[in-house]
Amino acid sequence: MNIGNKSTSWKFFSWFFAFALMSPIVVMLFGSISASSDLFAHLWATVLPEYIRNTLVLGFWVALLSFCFGVPAAALISQTNILMGKQLRWLLMLPLAMPAYLVAYLYTDLFDYAGPVQRLLRTWFNWQSPNDYYFFDMRTLGGAAIVISLVMFPYVYMLTRTAFEQQDRNLLRASRLLGCTERQSFYQVALPLARPAIAVSLALVTMETLADFATVQYFAVNTLTTAIYDTWLGYSDFAAANALASVLMLFILFIVVAEQRARAGQLHQSSRPNTQHQRKQLSVVQQIVASIFCWFLVFAGFLLPVLLLLAMAIDYADYNQLVALIATGKNSIEIATYSATIATLIALMLALFQRLHQSRGRMLPVQISGFGYAIPGTVLAMAMLATLGPLDHIINDVAKAFDFKAPGLILSGTVFAIIFAFVVRFSAIANGTINAGISQIPKSLDLAPSSLGVKTLPAIFRVHLPLLKSSILVAWLLVFVEAMKELPAVLLLRPFNFETLSTQIYQLISDERLEQGALGAILIVLFGLLPIIFLNRQKDS
Repeated sequence: MNIGNKSTSWKFFSWFFAFALMSPIVVMLFGSISASSDLFAHLWATVLPEYIRNTLVLGFWVALLSFCFGVPAAALISQTNILMGKQLRWLLMLPLAMPAYLVAYLYTDLFDYAGPVQRLLRTWFNWQSPNDYYFFDMRTLGGAAIVISLVMFPYVYMLTRTAFEQQDRNLLRASRLLGCTERQSFYQVALPLARPAIAVSLALVTMETLADFATVQYFAVNTLTTAIYDTWLGYSDFAAANALASVLMLFILFIVVAEQRARAGQLHQSSRPNTQHQRKQLSVVQQIVASIFCWFLVFAGFLLPVLLLLAMAIDYADYNQLVALIATGKNSIEIATYSATIATLIALMLALFQRLHQSRGRMLPVQISGFGYAIPGTVLAMAMLATLGPLDHIINDVAKAFDFKAPGLILSGTVFAIIFAFVVRFSAIANGTINAGISQIPKSLDLAPSSLGVKTLPAIFRVHLPLLKSSILVAWLLVFVEAMKELPAVLLLRPFNFETLSTQIYQLISDERLEQGALGAILIVLFGLLPIIFLNRQKDS
């Protein structure tokens, strides 16, 4: 069965959605050409080099710390008989549910000079002032790197653990027969085989770091994302902000290319690898030390922030907060639901087009539509305004020309802009999940319906969609959760007097009043746990 090259409507809509998702980026790049050279020169002479340096240093430290956290954890869980390994296997994924800006605020509140930790230390040791002792300052670039690493390392852990578990054990046995010790086999065979997975995960972590806005702004660390925000709102220079966004995109593009080159050098294994192996037996002391390391990551990245939020919610929650939470929670859920549904439907259509159409360029729509994931939320918001703003003016001019009432900013001034931005940003997640699912359906099932006289659409509904049910649900859940957590794009695109959970919590954090939004923060974390629980159960089944 195939759609057939004559089925132009499917082909047209596939390319249409792919270009629609790419159009804001193209418009933004063209908009940056008209940037004021004077303002740009002024920024370059004053603050821009520092912003670029901070961005690069932050990305480097987060990647390094995520590597130091994620790779040893993956090796311990997949290769050894660590204590409570079965529980730690999925507990180490939980920090992904925590927004970094929440952890930043909670840790600052905990470790600041006026926080409970330093107060306790001063009481114990009778210290009178900051001159009597040294304590790490959280509101620094180093503090931002630690906080972001604690919530991002699960990317490295998950991909690396999977790579270790799928390795062909015959290769390791061969290295042992050639005289390598167990340690040498790990460093000279297992770790190099996992290198592509590590490179991919570190690229993801670095891209998420460069896209971060709320954490670095709270810590007063000036990076390119904060520069874009300040240039637009402080200098009111949209074109210069576009130009800065284009510079940030160049860094993202460099990371994407580096990641693809790392994958291009992937070491190939047997098509039927032997994944059955004996785990390394650690001594009791080694098991305790390894378990403490993994539990520290779970505690610091998830349990401690959640316990602090629960304590705040118990102390400060009241009826009025609950009422306000219902309104903002409803906005968040509606936007996330629309975004997840649209992104999943587009991904499903593009995946089926790629699978069933016979044209040469059938893979391009999927690749083009996934480019938005590499674009930070701040940059994407700029691109949306550059695209939808002129369209609004054209619509209003046309309405006036035909003596109709001008509809106003129906695209850039409504939630349409936010949903469009989310679909652009998170389509790559939906694409990847559904493509992974459709690749597991045997090709023979494409041919069987046509041999029985069943047409294409009925065959898709009867054969492919039931087999893709799980992948579709996972894709929808992942986009839904990312849309619930996303902050920068909503912050810049939200209509007047429109709040979501993430923007409300950000405003409270900015005013040092997170206690009043602790219930909403817990709700975001609970939604973030949904895909982790579902994926874990699916893996176990």
